[in-house]
Order: sequence, then C-alpha cells, then structure tokens
Amino acid sequence: MRLLRRSRTAGGRLPPLSFTAVPAPRARLNRSQLAVPGSSRKFIDKARTLGADIIMFDLEDAVAPEEKEQARATVIEAINSLDWGARTLSVRINGLDTPWMYRDLIEVAEHAGDRVDLIMVPKVGTPGDVYTVDVLLTQIETAKQRSRRIGIELLIESALGMQNVEAIAAASPRIESLHLGSGDYAASIGARTLSIGGPHPGYSVLTDADGGGHRQSHWNDMWHYAHSRLVVAARANGLRPVDGPFANFRDEQGFAAAAMRVAVLGFEGKWVIHPSQIEAGNRVFTPSAEEVGKARRILAAMADARAKGMGAVTLDGRMIDVASIRQAETLVRKAAAIAAAA
Repeated sequence: MRLLRRSRTAGGRLPPLSFTAVPAPRARLNRSQLAVPGSSRKFIDKARTLGADIIMFDLEDAVAPEEKEQARATVIEAINSLDWGARTLSVRINGLDTPWMYRDLIEVAEHAGDRVDLIMVPKVGTPGDVYTVDVLLTQIETAKQRSRRIGIELLIESALGMQNVEAIAAASPRIESLHLGSGDYAASIGARTLSIGGPHPGYSVLTDADGGGHRQSHWNDMWHYAHSRLVVAARANGLRPVDGPFANFRDEQGFAAAAMRVAVLGFEGKWVIHPSQIEAGNRVFTPSAEEVGKARRILAAMADARAKGMGAVTLDGRMIDVASIRQAETLVRKAAAIAAAA
C-alpha cells in the first residue's frame, strides 16, 4: 500500500489534516457574557460601566410574562439612546415555542438593528429552529437595506438540542457561538440536581478500602459529557463554545473552578450573572503571561527548526512539532486580541 505524502504549503507550513477547511471563529472577545434583565433599566445602565466582553439583554427567563412587551421596548430604547462604545451587544429573545418570539426578533432587528451585534436563540432543538430565525433576519435586513449582518448565538439546553448539536452548529453561516444552558438541560435529561452549573456530591466514585478500612469519595464533573460534545460541535464548525451560568454567584472559588474546567476543554468564555463574576471570568479565559511567553518560545524554536530543515525539536525537555505550532499560534492571537481591546 502506497502512503501519500502531505505536501507543504507556502511558508513551510503543513496543510490542514483534512481537505475540509474549518473556518476560524469570528474574531470577537467572548470571555465574559453578562446576562442583564431586559425589564430593569437600572441594571441595563449599570452594565455599561462593567467590564464584560459581551452584554446580553435578556427578554426570556429573566422577564415575567406580564412584562415581556415592556422589557422589549426598554431594551430597544436603551440600545439606541445610550453610548455603548465598542461593546458587543446581544439580545436573548424568547423561544420559538412562545407567542413573544416573533415580535422580539422583528422589533429588535428593525428598530435596534444598526447597533445589535447578536441574537441569542434559546432552547434550540433542531436545525429548523435556526433556519426560521435566519430567514426572518435575512428578510428584515433586505427590507431595511442593511449591509451589516446580525450574528446568531445558539443556546443548547435540552436532550433534543444535544442530540442534534452537530447539525445545529452547521445550520447557518450567521451562527457565531454555541452555549450550554445547564439548568434547563439538566431538567430535560432528568438529572437529579437543583444546581445550575455546579457539581453534585452524588456524581462521585468511591475508592476501595485502604488497610484501615477507610474509603474516599471523589466528586466527578457531571457536565463533562455535555461540555465535551458541545465544544467539538462548535470547533468543527468554526464557532465559539461558551459555557452558561454558574448560579451561586456568592461562590467565587466555585465559579472560577467551573470556568477553568471549561477553559481547559477549549471554551472561549462563560456567562456571568452578577458583576462579581466578571473579573474572574475575564481572568480565567485570558492566557497568562507565562503561557503567552511559552507559546512565543515555541514559535521561535519551530522557526529555527524549519530554517535547519527539521520537522520537530525539543524545548524544555519536551518534543514540539506542527501541532505545537497551531496551539501556540491560537494562544498568541487570543492574547493579542485581548491586549488590543484593553
């Protein structure tokens, strides 16, 4: 059997591992996504003074049914009347199974469309849900002769949505990010927890007894499967994976630990539901100076190796190769984007 050699591209880099090119995620900082109740002008005004990367005005779960229409008007007025600078703005509309969704989408896109960057679609279960939103946005933008396209964020929070997450992630070129809503997701799969984003002592393993008959219990991460599947679907389609809320906002250590777990898995950021969570979110999802320094050393070492005709080299006692370059380049780009936005 004859093996095919992978030819090098211009500049000496190896081409992707597949002939299917995966687009890079839209260049948008998404370390912290602040959820703001659309019915509270007080909280909306305060959000402008905070350091979250994305402000998400919530018309769904944070707003009581009798306040839905007024909240929609409040959000549109605030978006148009206040100075948001270069801040990314998103609006979470109500679900497609509600009587408020179509007016949310139409009125926000028509009357605040020049400033709105993203529409968050909750409870996405099938690719058809995405198509519905995409068609309406396309019609609105065409009718209003807008050249700036509104992006879509998708909230996966049901067994159906997770079952279809790969197809959902590929459903529209408008999609920028996938988000996990662990509260509704837990309810959908019948998980025995009342926590939103936190661990559970029941999801643990018990060690064998030691010589003294003592056993230890080790908690596991009950969200690991959902996080892993969502991050793969997102990255395979050039989207940003973002984790949902950690409800116990008084538990700063717990929030930071939850953020670090998903950051290690490849997530871009996490929702924040209280101003106290913003600093930790931005910090956890910002590469440290040590990490950036090591990444730059890897790139320098590989550049030197290429100049000498070598495909791999060791650095600090570890082998680095082409895969190391991709990881280092991604980290350096992220650090540069964060520095530019500071």
